[in-house]
Amino acid sequence: MIHYGADYNPEHWTEDVWDSDVKLMTEAGVTLVSLGIFSWAKVEPRPGEFDFGWVDTVMDKLAAAGIGVSLSTMTAAPPPWLAHRHPETLPVREDGTRLSVGSRQQYCPSSPVYREHAGRLAEQVARRYADHPALRIWHVGNEYGCHIRQCYCDTSAADFRDWLRARYGTLDALNTAWSTTFWSQGYSDWDEIQPPRVAPSFRNPAQQLDFHRFSSDAILACYRTEADILRRITPEVPLTTNFVGLVQKSLDWHTWAEQEDVVSLDSYPEPYDPRGHVEAAFGYDVVRSLKDGKPWLLLEHAPSAVNWRRTNGAKSPGVMRQGVLQAVARGADAALFFQWRQSRGGAEKFHSAMVPHVGADTRVFAEARDLGQDLKALSDVEGTRVDSDVAILHDWNSWWALELDAHPSADVTQLDSHLAHYAPFFDAGVTCDVVPPSRDLSAYKLVVVPNLYLLDEDGAERLRQYVRMGGHLVVSFFSGIVDSCDRAHLGGYPVAPLRDALGVRIEEFWPLEPGTSVSLGPGLTGTLWSEAIELRGAEPVASFVSGDLAGAPAITRHAYGAGVAWYLGTRPDPDGMRRLLDRVRAEAGVEPVVPGLPAGVQAVRREAEDREFLFLLNHNAGEVTVELPFEAPDLLTDRVSARHVLAPRGAAVVRTDRREGT
Repeated sequence: MIHYGADYNPEHWTEDVWDSDVKLMTEAGVTLVSLGIFSWAKVEPRPGEFDFGWVDTVMDKLAAAGIGVSLSTMTAAPPPWLAHRHPETLPVREDGTRLSVGSRQQYCPSSPVYREHAGRLAEQVARRYADHPALRIWHVGNEYGCHIRQCYCDTSAADFRDWLRARYGTLDALNTAWSTTFWSQGYSDWDEIQPPRVAPSFRNPAQQLDFHRFSSDAILACYRTEADILRRITPEVPLTTNFVGLVQKSLDWHTWAEQEDVVSLDSYPEPYDPRGHVEAAFGYDVVRSLKDGKPWLLLEHAPSAVNWRRTNGAKSPGVMRQGVLQAVARGADAALFFQWRQSRGGAEKFHSAMVPHVGADTRVFAEARDLGQDLKALSDVEGTRVDSDVAILHDWNSWWALELDAHPSADVTQLDSHLAHYAPFFDAGVTCDVVPPSRDLSAYKLVVVPNLYLLDEDGAERLRQYVRMGGHLVVSFFSGIVDSCDRAHLGGYPVAPLRDALGVRIEEFWPLEPGTSVSLGPGLTGTLWSEAIELRGAEPVASFVSGDLAGAPAITRHAYGAGVAWYLGTRPDPDGMRRLLDRVRAEAGVEPVVPGLPAGVQAVRREAEDREFLFLLNHNAGEVTVELPFEAPDLLTDRVSARHVLAPRGAAVVRTDRREGT
């Protein structure tokens, strides 16, 4: 089945509400709830005094109703007594400000005291509920790195130094990696090294980069403290923790995913953004790709409005359903809302829920109930996969390095680059995996590099060999510029193996002033960037027509070995990018899931050896018709047809089972 449900916080309510909750959950088709995420103070009101009685009651009620539980370790928000007794557990900002209680996630990730108490609670939870019939999966912590991405306290400083010793071994190696001859920064003792706190001018970029790496690892150590306990006590119960955001900068998801049995995501696209579903789809493709295409879990999204934006717009009718179906189309085997019943008090009281303040007699609950029936009809989709011919390369180390200061243009940012290259494939109905440069790329017909600022010679050599063996590669500007220590490659950009494959050498960057553009010829405009490109075997596809580089190549194509490598020395406007990438993918033999899709319609295929499903989602405000070359049943309506009429924000899920023509 495709699991369906929400975060459930019964401790917010008196016990007489719980039976009503379970009855409404059954009516709505709920099969899974996340329980106990912020319950630490409730179950351990004083150090070492545990009260799980109310959790026992709720777990029993859910089990009796056939509702499974994603049970949290309850460690995401330490109780006030921990900070009161151990103020050193509170996190510190880079300017030295120590944060306080009264919110959530108020802990230093490196704190041994926090980890000890969190591990003790996780063990209590695991031992008590290991054999409970409602338990389906462990939810470790919650949204790690959402609020506390880095801590700069003295405890973190000592932990950082230990991490550096393990990474470099000697101070000489560290000084070389950090280029400390610049600005007289050479270290002669490990204790001289501090986190990159507020300083008079630009801070050492390699130090900042390593602190990003360390911080992701330090938070991961918190997760592993609890995960190791759970695996020891309940080795048969899978583990997950929920990543947060479109893509989360603070944590290296590639490293984290290795420690999880199932990956999961919290997703909150902006209702006022007409292209918000494109950004959401990109995040879903990232998460799906973390485990080589295995299904993932959508653990949080909003039934309607959130509470934390400047203006919190409600979701129009049909958008809730469409958002869930989009996640399932792109590989999710579960869709849970935050939250089940709208809180009466607290910071999230105006965040929507399946059961609003008004009650169940509402539009939101009616849509949620109907959606539960839709997901029951899609039970056979569970376990199927999304296969892609296109890979977009993403690397957290490069992201961290790219967005440091003192670069040619602060307007070159990672997610903006990704979305500029991803959107044309989305609009064309072409699915993409989003993978690290270390992944085996040989099965992909086309590999796209929106930006890999940090790329060492080994990674560049892998891309060169991919092209030489017949692959099609697209690389955009400011890629292959520095090594893993943020030291510039010499001899011209990008790094030599990639430079050979592209057939170009970049001599000088010419970023464009904000808000300006450069002409690339009739109907084509470059934005954000330009640069001096020297042809070393490549042929120009477009040239700069205006600006300081008028007459110089802007976009190139290079036949190399059995493959082709394209280089973009500027960012074409959205229409130009679509036309260019349409040409590139046609040469690479990459076809849309459904040729000739109406504009604004998304098509994604999920498949297994014995079954196949085509998801059609209409993101338009008007009705559209999709014609298929065969008749097939729509699982959402039981109607068999080759002609599928999609209402505004409507959907069809067609069981195709490997029919020709799709």
